Amino acid sequence: MNTKPVQQTRNQVKTSTDNSETSSAVLGVAVGEDRYLISMSEVSEVIPIPKLAHVPLTQPWFLGLANIRGNLYGITDLGAYLEKVSMPFNQKSRILLSSPADKLYGGFIVNSMLGIRNLSEFTPAKPAKKKLPKGIIKQYKDTEGRLWQGLSLFALIRDEKFLQIARE
Repeated sequence: MNTKPVQQTRNQVKTSTDNSETSSAVLGVAVGEDRYLISMSEVSEVIPIPKLAHVPLTQPWFLGLANIRGNLYGITDLGAYLEKVSMPFNQKSRILLSSPADKLYGGFIVNSMLGIRNLSEFTPAKPAKKKLPKGIIKQYKDTEGRLWQGLSLFALIRDEKFLQIARE
């Protein structure tokens, strides 16, 4: 009797269960006064702000390049990129590293980390605008009535605006 197909099926079920649990885990971050929820599957690492290599003639939201373990990451001021008021960075500021499968490397500076959350803690909110801005996938409210925005770093990295860092 061959048990290999049964074992593969059990592993596939376990993997799909693990993925659904992971997909509900989100990272809460603050960018200025705004709060965002980012899928843990889109964040490969969270690091303090390293020394950045300045790149001249680039968009104001593009802060430079960082060499992280041999990979060059373009570092973006997330607040400026989302056209929010850019807040100064401090000791609580961090860079979220993200790298979709197509080898695009992006780092996004946020003002502070608000911890790992579960989406079950939030209720979906109707957006004030009919169309959400690029990268914003959904809006949520927490138990205290504060608005949180679901943000996809992968969508931002693949956005045409993000790929054009040269100043026009």
